Amino acid sequence: MSSIARAGIDSAMRAVKSDKRQKSEWLPPALLWLVTAMLIVGHQGTVLTLAFPVLSIAVGFWLYFKAPAKYVGYMWWLWFLSPEVRRFADWSNGTYTSASPVQIAPLAVSMISGLSLIRFSSVLAQRRGLPVLLMLAGIAYAFLVGIVSNGLLAALYDLANWVYPILIGFHIMTHWRLYRECKDAIVSAFIWGMLVTGAYGAVQFFFMPPWDILWMTNAQMNSQGDPVPFGVRVFSTMNSSGPFAFVMLGAMVYVAAAGQRIRWIASAFGFLSFGLSLVRSAWGGWMIALLIQVAKSSSRVRLHVVASGTGLVILAIPVLMVGPIAERMQIRLQTMIHLGDDQSYMVRNQFYAKFANIAFTNIAGEGMGATGTSTKLSSVDTRLGQYGNFDSGVMNIPFVLGWPGTLLYVSGLIWILMRALLNSSQVRCDSFATANFSISLAIVSMLMFTNSLVSTGGLLFFGSMFSILSAVRWKRSCDGPIS
Repeated sequence: MSSIARAGIDSAMRAVKSDKRQKSEWLPPALLWLVTAMLIVGHQGTVLTLAFPVLSIAVGFWLYFKAPAKYVGYMWWLWFLSPEVRRFADWSNGTYTSASPVQIAPLAVSMISGLSLIRFSSVLAQRRGLPVLLMLAGIAYAFLVGIVSNGLLAALYDLANWVYPILIGFHIMTHWRLYRECKDAIVSAFIWGMLVTGAYGAVQFFFMPPWDILWMTNAQMNSQGDPVPFGVRVFSTMNSSGPFAFVMLGAMVYVAAAGQRIRWIASAFGFLSFGLSLVRSAWGGWMIALLIQVAKSSSRVRLHVVASGTGLVILAIPVLMVGPIAERMQIRLQTMIHLGDDQSYMVRNQFYAKFANIAFTNIAGEGMGATGTSTKLSSVDTRLGQYGNFDSGVMNIPFVLGWPGTLLYVSGLIWILMRALLNSSQVRCDSFATANFSISLAIVSMLMFTNSLVSTGGLLFFGSMFSILSAVRWKRSCDGPIS
Protein backbone atom coordinates (compact mmCIF):
# COMPACT_ATOMS: atom_id res chain seq x y z
CA MET A 1 0.00 0.00 0.00
CA SER A 2 1.39 3.40 -0.95
CA SER A 3 2.13 6.04 1.64
CA ILE A 4 -0.50 8.33 0.09
CA ALA A 5 -3.22 5.68 0.42
CA ARG A 6 -2.16 4.92 3.98
CA ALA A 7 -2.29 8.61 4.87
CA GLY A 8 -5.77 8.85 3.37
CA ILE A 9 -7.00 5.89 5.42
CA ASP A 10 -5.49 7.33 8.61
CA SER A 11 -7.15 10.67 7.93
CA ALA A 12 -10.52 9.01 7.36
CA MET A 13 -10.20 7.00 10.59
CA ARG A 14 -9.36 10.14 12.58
CA ALA A 15 -12.41 11.87 11.10
CA VAL A 16 -14.65 8.95 12.09
CA LYS A 17 -13.23 8.92 15.63
CA SER A 18 -13.68 12.69 15.93
CA ASP A 19 -17.28 12.43 14.76
CA LYS A 20 -18.01 9.67 17.30
CA ARG A 21 -16.38 11.69 20.06
CA GLN A 22 -18.44 14.78 19.25
CA LYS A 23 -21.66 12.77 19.24
CA SER A 24 -20.79 11.15 22.57
CA GLU A 25 -20.13 14.59 24.09
CA TRP A 26 -23.67 15.72 23.31
CA LEU A 27 -25.31 12.52 24.58
CA PRO A 28 -25.41 13.33 28.37
CA PRO A 29 -26.92 16.84 27.88
CA ALA A 30 -29.43 15.46 25.40
CA LEU A 31 -30.48 12.77 27.89
CA LEU A 32 -30.85 15.40 30.63
CA TRP A 33 -33.25 17.50 28.55
CA LEU A 34 -35.12 14.37 27.39
CA VAL A 35 -35.66 13.22 30.98
CA THR A 36 -36.68 16.77 31.94
CA ALA A 37 -39.25 16.92 29.12
CA MET A 38 -40.66 13.51 30.08
CA LEU A 39 -41.08 14.55 33.73
CA ILE A 40 -42.78 17.79 32.68
CA VAL A 41 -45.17 15.99 30.35
CA GLY A 42 -45.83 13.39 33.08
CA HIS A 43 -46.58 16.17 35.64
CA GLN A 44 -43.93 14.76 37.98
CA GLY A 45 -43.13 18.07 39.62
CA THR A 46 -41.67 16.68 42.85
CA VAL A 47 -39.36 14.28 41.02
CA LEU A 48 -38.36 17.03 38.59
CA THR A 49 -37.51 19.41 41.44
CA LEU A 50 -35.08 16.90 42.94
CA ALA A 51 -33.78 15.14 39.84
CA PHE A 52 -33.04 18.16 37.66
CA PRO A 53 -30.31 19.73 39.82
CA VAL A 54 -28.67 16.36 40.53
CA LEU A 55 -28.59 15.31 36.87
CA SER A 56 -27.56 18.79 35.71
CA ILE A 57 -24.58 18.88 38.07
CA ALA A 58 -23.53 15.34 37.08
CA VAL A 59 -23.60 16.28 33.39
CA GLY A 60 -21.72 19.48 34.21
CA PHE A 61 -18.86 17.57 35.84
CA TRP A 62 -18.75 15.12 32.93
CA LEU A 63 -18.52 17.89 30.32
CA TYR A 64 -16.03 19.92 32.35
CA PHE A 65 -13.48 17.11 32.16
CA LYS A 66 -14.44 15.50 28.84
CA ALA A 67 -15.39 18.53 26.72
CA PRO A 68 -14.33 21.82 28.39
CA ALA A 69 -15.57 23.94 25.48
CA LYS A 70 -19.01 22.32 25.29
CA TYR A 71 -19.24 22.68 29.06
CA VAL A 72 -19.44 26.47 28.56
CA GLY A 73 -22.28 26.16 26.04
CA TYR A 74 -24.13 23.71 28.30
CA MET A 75 -23.77 26.09 31.23
CA TRP A 76 -25.41 28.85 29.20
CA TRP A 77 -28.34 26.59 28.31
CA LEU A 78 -28.96 25.95 32.00
CA TRP A 79 -29.15 29.68 32.65
CA PHE A 80 -31.52 30.03 29.70
CA LEU A 81 -33.98 27.28 30.70
CA SER A 82 -33.69 26.39 34.41
CA PRO A 83 -36.10 29.12 35.62
CA GLU A 84 -38.77 27.76 33.27
CA VAL A 85 -38.11 24.21 34.46
CA ARG A 86 -38.67 25.47 38.00
CA ARG A 87 -42.00 27.04 36.98
CA PHE A 88 -43.10 23.80 35.29
CA ALA A 89 -42.26 21.89 38.48
CA ASP A 90 -44.27 24.32 40.65
CA TRP A 91 -47.21 24.22 38.27
CA SER A 92 -47.20 20.40 38.23
CA ASN A 93 -47.21 20.43 42.05
CA GLY A 94 -49.95 23.05 42.11
CA THR A 95 -48.04 25.27 44.51
CA TYR A 96 -45.38 27.98 44.43
CA THR A 97 -42.06 27.35 46.19
CA SER A 98 -40.12 30.46 47.16
CA ALA A 99 -36.77 28.62 47.09
CA SER A 100 -36.69 25.80 44.56
CA PRO A 101 -33.73 23.38 44.30
CA VAL A 102 -34.04 23.62 40.52
CA GLN A 103 -32.43 27.06 40.63
CA ILE A 104 -29.33 25.53 42.19
CA ALA A 105 -28.51 23.80 38.89
CA PRO A 106 -27.10 26.66 36.77
CA LEU A 107 -25.28 28.21 39.71
CA ALA A 108 -23.70 24.90 40.80
CA VAL A 109 -22.69 23.98 37.25
CA SER A 110 -21.12 27.41 36.75
CA MET A 111 -19.18 27.02 40.01
CA ILE A 112 -17.65 23.75 38.72
CA SER A 113 -15.36 25.99 36.67
CA GLY A 114 -13.73 26.91 39.99
CA LEU A 115 -11.77 23.67 39.63
CA SER A 116 -9.75 25.48 36.96
CA LEU A 117 -8.36 27.75 39.69
CA ILE A 118 -6.83 24.64 41.28
CA ARG A 119 -5.82 22.87 38.08
CA PHE A 120 -4.25 26.00 36.58
CA SER A 121 -3.24 27.79 39.77
CA SER A 122 0.15 28.69 38.29
CA VAL A 123 -1.63 31.01 35.83
CA LEU A 124 -2.67 33.25 38.73
CA ALA A 125 0.98 34.18 39.23
CA GLN A 126 1.35 35.15 35.56
CA ARG A 127 0.52 38.53 34.05
CA ARG A 128 -2.68 37.23 32.46
CA GLY A 129 -3.85 35.77 35.78
CA LEU A 130 -3.06 38.63 38.15
CA PRO A 131 -6.25 40.60 37.36
CA VAL A 132 -8.28 37.54 38.36
CA LEU A 133 -6.35 37.28 41.61
CA LEU A 134 -6.99 40.95 42.41
CA MET A 135 -10.73 40.67 41.79
CA LEU A 136 -11.05 37.47 43.80
CA ALA A 137 -9.17 39.10 46.68
CA GLY A 138 -11.58 42.05 46.69
CA ILE A 139 -14.58 39.71 46.65
CA ALA A 140 -13.09 37.57 49.43
CA TYR A 141 -12.78 40.65 51.64
CA ALA A 142 -16.45 41.54 51.06
CA PHE A 143 -17.46 37.94 51.77
CA LEU A 144 -15.86 38.02 55.22
CA VAL A 145 -17.58 41.33 55.97
CA GLY A 146 -20.88 39.91 54.69
CA ILE A 147 -20.76 36.88 56.99
CA VAL A 148 -20.64 39.20 59.97
CA SER A 149 -23.13 41.78 58.66
CA ASN A 150 -25.68 39.70 56.76
CA GLY A 151 -25.28 36.07 57.76
CA LEU A 152 -23.55 33.09 56.15
CA LEU A 153 -26.32 32.01 53.77
CA ALA A 154 -26.92 35.46 52.28
CA ALA A 155 -23.18 36.07 51.97
CA LEU A 156 -22.60 32.68 50.29
CA TYR A 157 -25.36 33.21 47.72
CA ASP A 158 -24.13 36.70 46.85
CA LEU A 159 -20.54 35.44 46.73
CA ALA A 160 -21.50 32.89 44.08
CA ASN A 161 -23.18 35.57 41.93
CA TRP A 162 -20.06 37.72 42.03
CA VAL A 163 -17.58 34.88 41.57
CA TYR A 164 -18.97 32.48 38.98
CA PRO A 165 -18.71 34.94 36.04
CA ILE A 166 -15.01 35.39 36.81
CA LEU A 167 -14.50 31.63 37.18
CA ILE A 168 -16.10 30.94 33.80
CA GLY A 169 -13.91 33.63 32.26
CA PHE A 170 -10.81 32.10 33.83
CA HIS A 171 -11.87 28.67 32.51
CA ILE A 172 -12.13 30.08 28.98
CA MET A 173 -8.77 31.81 29.25
CA THR A 174 -6.90 28.73 30.50
CA HIS A 175 -8.39 26.62 27.69
CA TRP A 176 -7.25 29.02 24.99
CA ARG A 177 -6.08 26.10 22.83
CA LEU A 178 -9.78 25.22 22.49
CA TYR A 179 -10.64 28.74 21.36
CA ARG A 180 -12.38 27.67 18.15
CA GLU A 181 -14.37 25.00 19.98
CA CYS A 182 -15.38 27.53 22.68
CA LYS A 183 -16.39 30.00 19.99
CA ASP A 184 -18.58 27.43 18.26
CA ALA A 185 -20.16 26.30 21.54
CA ILE A 186 -20.97 29.83 22.71
CA VAL A 187 -22.29 31.13 19.40
CA SER A 188 -24.38 27.99 18.87
CA ALA A 189 -25.84 28.26 22.39
CA PHE A 190 -26.79 31.90 21.86
CA ILE A 191 -28.26 31.55 18.37
CA TRP A 192 -30.35 28.48 19.18
CA GLY A 193 -31.09 29.90 22.62
CA MET A 194 -32.34 33.11 20.99
CA LEU A 195 -34.66 31.04 18.79
CA VAL A 196 -36.09 29.09 21.74
CA THR A 197 -36.36 31.92 24.27
CA GLY A 198 -37.35 34.53 21.69
CA ALA A 199 -40.17 32.39 20.33
CA TYR A 200 -41.33 31.52 23.85
CA GLY A 201 -41.22 35.21 24.75
CA ALA A 202 -43.70 35.92 21.96
CA VAL A 203 -45.96 33.12 23.25
CA GLN A 204 -45.69 34.56 26.75
CA PHE A 205 -46.73 38.03 25.59
CA PHE A 206 -49.72 36.90 23.51
CA PHE A 207 -51.02 33.98 25.58
CA MET A 208 -49.39 34.06 29.07
CA PRO A 209 -49.07 30.34 30.05
CA PRO A 210 -50.55 29.27 33.42
CA TRP A 211 -47.20 28.21 34.90
CA ASP A 212 -45.85 31.72 34.32
CA ILE A 213 -49.01 33.21 35.82
CA LEU A 214 -48.53 31.10 38.96
CA TRP A 215 -44.95 32.31 39.31
CA MET A 216 -45.71 36.00 38.65
CA THR A 217 -48.66 35.98 41.04
CA ASN A 218 -46.59 34.66 43.95
CA ALA A 219 -43.15 36.16 43.31
CA GLN A 220 -42.37 39.77 44.16
CA MET A 221 -42.10 40.84 40.54
CA ASN A 222 -44.41 43.87 40.29
CA SER A 223 -41.98 45.49 37.87
CA GLN A 224 -42.71 42.74 35.32
CA GLY A 225 -46.16 44.04 34.53
CA ASP A 226 -49.39 42.06 34.87
CA PRO A 227 -49.70 38.26 34.43
CA VAL A 228 -52.13 38.61 31.52
CA PRO A 229 -51.79 38.55 27.73
CA PHE A 230 -50.40 41.86 26.38
CA GLY A 231 -49.74 43.04 29.94
CA VAL A 232 -46.41 41.40 30.78
CA ARG A 233 -42.88 42.64 30.26
CA VAL A 234 -41.46 39.60 28.51
CA PHE A 235 -38.98 37.58 30.56
CA SER A 236 -39.39 34.39 28.50
CA THR A 237 -37.84 31.32 30.14
CA MET A 238 -35.75 33.36 32.60
CA ASN A 239 -36.41 34.87 36.01
CA SER A 240 -37.04 38.43 34.91
CA SER A 241 -36.83 40.75 31.94
CA GLY A 242 -33.39 42.03 33.01
CA PRO A 243 -31.39 38.79 32.57
CA PHE A 244 -33.43 37.96 29.46
CA ALA A 245 -32.56 41.33 27.90
CA PHE A 246 -28.86 40.76 28.66
CA VAL A 247 -28.96 37.41 26.86
CA MET A 248 -30.82 38.82 23.85
CA LEU A 249 -28.35 41.70 23.65
CA GLY A 250 -25.47 39.24 23.46
CA ALA A 251 -27.28 36.92 21.04
CA MET A 252 -28.11 39.70 18.57
CA VAL A 253 -24.51 40.90 18.57
CA TYR A 254 -23.26 37.33 18.03
CA VAL A 255 -25.39 37.03 14.87
CA ALA A 256 -22.52 38.60 12.91
CA ALA A 257 -20.22 35.77 14.05
CA ALA A 258 -22.76 33.00 13.45
CA GLY A 259 -22.96 30.63 10.51
CA GLN A 260 -26.20 28.87 11.40
CA ARG A 261 -28.88 29.25 8.75
CA ILE A 262 -31.49 29.54 11.47
CA ARG A 263 -29.91 32.78 12.71
CA TRP A 264 -32.29 35.05 10.76
CA ILE A 265 -35.43 33.42 12.10
CA ALA A 266 -33.87 33.38 15.57
CA SER A 267 -33.00 37.07 15.22
CA ALA A 268 -36.56 38.02 14.31
CA PHE A 269 -37.99 36.27 17.38
CA GLY A 270 -35.16 37.56 19.56
CA PHE A 271 -35.56 41.16 18.44
CA LEU A 272 -39.32 41.00 18.98
CA SER A 273 -39.04 39.62 22.52
CA PHE A 274 -36.09 41.90 23.29
CA GLY A 275 -38.29 44.87 22.48
CA LEU A 276 -41.18 43.49 24.52
CA SER A 277 -38.92 43.08 27.56
CA LEU A 278 -39.05 46.92 27.77
CA VAL A 279 -35.57 47.09 29.32
CA ARG A 280 -34.43 50.49 28.11
CA SER A 281 -30.89 50.20 29.47
CA ALA A 282 -30.43 47.02 27.40
CA TRP A 283 -31.81 48.75 24.32
CA GLY A 284 -29.20 51.45 24.75
CA GLY A 285 -26.49 48.90 25.47
CA TRP A 286 -27.33 47.01 22.28
CA MET A 287 -27.07 50.16 20.16
CA ILE A 288 -23.70 50.96 21.76
CA ALA A 289 -22.53 47.41 21.06
CA LEU A 290 -23.50 47.65 17.39
CA LEU A 291 -21.70 50.99 16.95
CA ILE A 292 -18.53 49.62 18.56
CA GLN A 293 -18.79 46.43 16.52
CA VAL A 294 -18.94 48.41 13.28
CA ALA A 295 -16.11 50.74 14.31
CA LYS A 296 -13.73 47.99 15.49
CA SER A 297 -14.33 45.47 12.71
CA SER A 298 -12.31 44.89 9.57
CA SER A 299 -13.98 45.84 6.28
CA ARG A 300 -15.18 42.27 5.70
CA VAL A 301 -16.60 41.86 9.21
CA ARG A 302 -18.08 45.36 9.09
CA LEU A 303 -20.01 44.47 5.96
CA HIS A 304 -21.29 41.34 7.69
CA VAL A 305 -22.39 43.36 10.74
CA VAL A 306 -24.23 45.94 8.64
CA ALA A 307 -25.91 43.20 6.59
CA SER A 308 -26.94 41.39 9.77
CA GLY A 309 -28.37 44.57 11.30
CA THR A 310 -30.24 45.48 8.13
CA GLY A 311 -31.69 41.98 7.83
CA LEU A 312 -32.74 42.07 11.48
CA VAL A 313 -34.58 45.37 11.03
CA ILE A 314 -36.31 44.20 7.85
CA LEU A 315 -37.53 41.02 9.56
CA ALA A 316 -38.62 42.44 12.91
CA ILE A 317 -39.63 46.10 12.56
CA PRO A 318 -42.92 45.42 10.70
CA VAL A 319 -44.02 43.16 13.56
CA LEU A 320 -43.27 45.88 16.10
CA MET A 321 -45.38 48.45 14.24
CA VAL A 322 -48.82 46.83 14.54
CA GLY A 323 -51.43 46.06 17.22
CA PRO A 324 -50.72 45.81 20.96
CA ILE A 325 -46.99 45.40 20.35
CA ALA A 326 -46.75 48.83 18.74
CA GLU A 327 -48.77 50.34 21.60
CA ARG A 328 -46.46 48.95 24.30
CA MET A 329 -43.34 49.96 22.40
CA GLN A 330 -44.62 53.47 21.72
CA ILE A 331 -45.37 54.10 25.39
CA ARG A 332 -41.92 52.90 26.44
CA LEU A 333 -40.13 54.89 23.75
CA GLN A 334 -41.95 58.04 24.78
CA THR A 335 -40.55 57.70 28.30
CA MET A 336 -37.05 57.80 26.77
CA ILE A 337 -37.87 61.04 24.94
CA HIS A 338 -39.73 62.73 27.82
CA LEU A 339 -37.54 61.70 30.75
CA GLY A 340 -38.92 64.42 32.96
CA ASP A 341 -42.28 62.65 32.99
CA ASP A 342 -40.87 59.16 33.56
CA GLN A 343 -41.50 57.88 37.10
CA SER A 344 -38.68 55.32 36.92
CA TYR A 345 -36.19 57.99 35.85
CA MET A 346 -37.23 60.32 38.68
CA VAL A 347 -37.00 57.53 41.28
CA ARG A 348 -33.51 56.63 40.08
CA ASN A 349 -32.42 60.26 40.24
CA GLN A 350 -33.71 60.53 43.80
CA PHE A 351 -31.93 57.31 44.69
CA TYR A 352 -28.63 58.65 43.37
CA ALA A 353 -29.06 61.96 45.16
CA LYS A 354 -29.89 60.40 48.54
CA PHE A 355 -27.69 57.32 48.48
CA ALA A 356 -24.48 58.43 46.79
CA ASN A 357 -22.97 59.79 49.99
CA ILE A 358 -23.72 56.54 51.87
CA ALA A 359 -22.34 54.31 49.12
CA PHE A 360 -19.07 56.15 48.59
CA THR A 361 -18.28 56.97 52.23
CA ASN A 362 -18.90 53.47 53.63
CA ILE A 363 -15.22 52.57 54.02
CA ALA A 364 -15.64 49.01 55.32
CA GLY A 365 -18.57 48.19 53.04
CA GLU A 366 -21.74 46.22 53.84
CA GLY A 367 -20.34 42.98 52.46
CA MET A 368 -21.85 40.17 50.41
CA GLY A 369 -25.57 39.60 50.96
CA ALA A 370 -26.43 43.28 51.52
CA THR A 371 -28.20 43.86 48.20
CA GLY A 372 -30.30 42.07 45.61
CA THR A 373 -31.98 38.68 45.79
CA SER A 374 -29.59 37.46 48.48
CA THR A 375 -31.37 39.72 51.02
CA LYS A 376 -34.20 37.17 51.04
CA LEU A 377 -31.87 34.75 52.82
CA SER A 378 -31.22 37.17 55.67
CA SER A 379 -34.89 38.02 56.27
CA VAL A 380 -37.33 36.03 58.40
CA ASP A 381 -40.14 35.90 55.82
CA THR A 382 -37.86 35.35 52.75
CA ARG A 383 -38.85 38.74 51.35
CA LEU A 384 -36.49 41.21 49.73
CA GLY A 385 -34.59 43.30 52.26
CA GLN A 386 -34.10 47.06 52.40
CA TYR A 387 -31.67 47.06 49.47
CA GLY A 388 -33.28 44.22 47.54
CA ASN A 389 -33.83 46.51 44.56
CA PHE A 390 -30.59 48.35 43.89
CA ASP A 391 -30.67 50.31 40.62
CA SER A 392 -27.02 51.28 40.30
CA GLY A 393 -23.93 49.21 39.68
CA VAL A 394 -21.74 52.29 40.13
CA MET A 395 -22.88 52.55 43.77
CA ASN A 396 -23.47 48.84 44.37
CA ILE A 397 -19.79 47.97 43.96
CA PRO A 398 -18.39 50.35 46.65
CA PHE A 399 -21.41 49.83 48.92
CA VAL A 400 -20.87 46.05 48.99
CA LEU A 401 -17.08 45.81 48.61
CA GLY A 402 -16.06 48.86 50.64
CA TRP A 403 -12.93 50.79 49.82
CA PRO A 404 -10.45 47.89 50.22
CA GLY A 405 -12.52 45.48 48.14
CA THR A 406 -13.36 48.10 45.51
CA LEU A 407 -9.70 49.03 45.06
CA LEU A 408 -8.74 45.41 44.43
CA TYR A 409 -11.76 44.52 42.29
CA VAL A 410 -11.74 47.63 40.10
CA SER A 411 -7.96 47.42 39.63
CA GLY A 412 -8.30 43.90 38.22
CA LEU A 413 -11.28 44.96 36.12
CA ILE A 414 -9.48 47.92 34.54
CA TRP A 415 -6.42 45.74 33.92
CA ILE A 416 -8.50 43.24 31.92
CA LEU A 417 -10.29 45.98 29.99
CA MET A 418 -7.02 47.66 29.04
CA ARG A 419 -5.47 44.37 27.91
CA ALA A 420 -8.50 43.61 25.77
CA LEU A 421 -8.51 47.13 24.31
CA LEU A 422 -4.79 47.10 23.49
CA ASN A 423 -4.89 43.62 21.96
CA SER A 424 -8.22 43.84 20.15
CA SER A 425 -6.59 45.24 16.99
CA GLN A 426 -4.78 41.90 16.54
CA VAL A 427 -8.08 40.07 16.06
CA ARG A 428 -10.06 42.58 14.00
CA CYS A 429 -10.75 39.94 11.37
CA ASP A 430 -12.25 37.63 13.99
CA SER A 431 -15.95 38.50 14.09
CA PHE A 432 -16.44 36.60 17.36
CA ALA A 433 -13.68 38.52 19.13
CA THR A 434 -15.04 41.83 17.81
CA ALA A 435 -18.54 40.91 18.99
CA ASN A 436 -17.15 40.11 22.44
CA PHE A 437 -15.35 43.43 22.64
CA SER A 438 -18.49 45.39 21.77
CA ILE A 439 -20.60 43.35 24.22
CA SER A 440 -18.12 44.00 27.04
CA LEU A 441 -18.10 47.77 26.61
CA ALA A 442 -21.87 47.85 26.25
CA ILE A 443 -22.26 46.04 29.57
CA VAL A 444 -19.87 48.43 31.29
CA SER A 445 -21.98 51.33 29.98
CA MET A 446 -25.02 49.80 31.72
CA LEU A 447 -23.44 50.08 35.19
CA MET A 448 -25.34 53.32 35.73
CA PHE A 449 -28.59 51.33 35.84
CA THR A 450 -27.67 48.01 37.44
CA ASN A 451 -24.66 46.02 38.58
CA SER A 452 -24.11 44.43 35.19
CA LEU A 453 -20.86 42.74 36.31
CA VAL A 454 -22.56 40.05 38.40
CA SER A 455 -24.95 37.19 37.59
CA THR A 456 -26.02 36.93 33.94
CA GLY A 457 -24.60 40.29 32.89
CA GLY A 458 -21.29 39.48 34.56
CA LEU A 459 -21.22 36.07 32.91
CA LEU A 460 -21.62 37.73 29.53
CA PHE A 461 -19.01 40.39 30.36
CA PHE A 462 -16.24 38.18 31.73
CA GLY A 463 -16.92 35.43 29.20
CA SER A 464 -16.50 38.03 26.46
CA MET A 465 -13.40 39.66 27.96
CA PHE A 466 -11.51 36.40 28.46
CA SER A 467 -12.63 35.11 25.06
CA ILE A 468 -10.82 38.09 23.51
CA LEU A 469 -7.64 37.25 25.43
CA SER A 470 -7.98 33.62 24.34
CA ALA A 471 -8.42 34.72 20.73
CA VAL A 472 -5.22 36.80 20.89
CA ARG A 473 -3.20 33.99 22.47
CA TRP A 474 -4.59 31.44 20.01
CA LYS A 475 -3.76 33.69 17.03
CA ARG A 476 -0.21 34.19 18.28
CA SER A 477 0.25 30.45 18.63
CA CYS A 478 -0.79 30.05 14.99
CA ASP A 479 1.42 32.88 13.72
CA GLY A 480 4.45 32.08 15.86
CA PRO A 481 5.80 31.53 19.39
CA ILE A 482 3.95 33.25 22.24
CA SER A 483 6.11 35.71 24.12
